[in-house]
Amino acid sequence: MTDELAVLGIECYGHHGVFEFERREGQIFVIDLVLGIDTAPAATSDDLRDTVDYGSLVASVKAAVETDPVDLIETLAQRIAGVCLLDDRVEWARVTVHKPDAPIDATFSDVALTITRRAARD
Repeated sequence: MTDELAVLGIECYGHHGVFEFERREGQIFVIDLVLGIDTAPAATSDDLRDTVDYGSLVASVKAAVETDPVDLIETLAQRIAGVCLLDDRVEWARVTVHKPDAPIDATFSDVALTITRRAARD
């Protein structure tokens, strides 16, 4: 059985985008994470060491967004999923990257990309 741990609305400031002004000025990116994990060991032990420490995970995700600019949110989402899957307890990660200030010449509320990646276990 897989349970789901969600951390939604992580605000980060990054310099990603295909346009020079996006790289120079930067913008807000909002990240949603949903992780497939087995929470039974932590529920039994009531010990943080038996589950995903979402505080540390959020810090790692913020660092992944706020450094090393890329052109596409697809690349950024893949990077974030990789960070989430570093913890062996994470079976899969669903990552949504929101780019609410994307340079679009129209009124819109959000641009969002959602990917799901599974852990490659031996």
